[in-house]
Amino acid sequence: VQLQASGGGLVQAGGSLTLSCASSGLTFSSYTMAWFRQAPGKEREFVTAIRQSGGSTIYADSVKDRFTISRDRAKNTVTLQMNSLKPEDTAVYYCAAGRPILSATQWRSLYYYWGQGTEVTVSS
Repeated sequence: VQLQASGGGLVQAGGSLTLSCASSGLTFSSYTMAWFRQAPGKEREFVTAIRQSGGSTIYADSVKDRFTISRDRAKNTVTLQMNSLKPEDTAVYYCAAGRPILSATQWRSLYYYWGQGTEVTVSS
């Protein structure tokens, strides 16, 4: 199984970035796909997820109404559209695949597979 994240970079506050995560080696439609992020000196935290069944989405309060997650089943890819970026969004962003129950979607430990991370820097 391989998850390949891309799209990170440097952007000014208020700007936008789109992250992509291409998956291979797994039955994409059977997994909940998520993005987590880790800022320097902090623990990895949940950002958003799109569930395997029905495609419902969940967002951390800190990114709600600014970030949008989507999945393309034909391309086995999950995308994170990030708008109105803030300096506090600066972090390494990781995509992940797992099968958590709905109430545990934000639990990092329930994701089996992880991408290598892509760095996002938002300047003020």
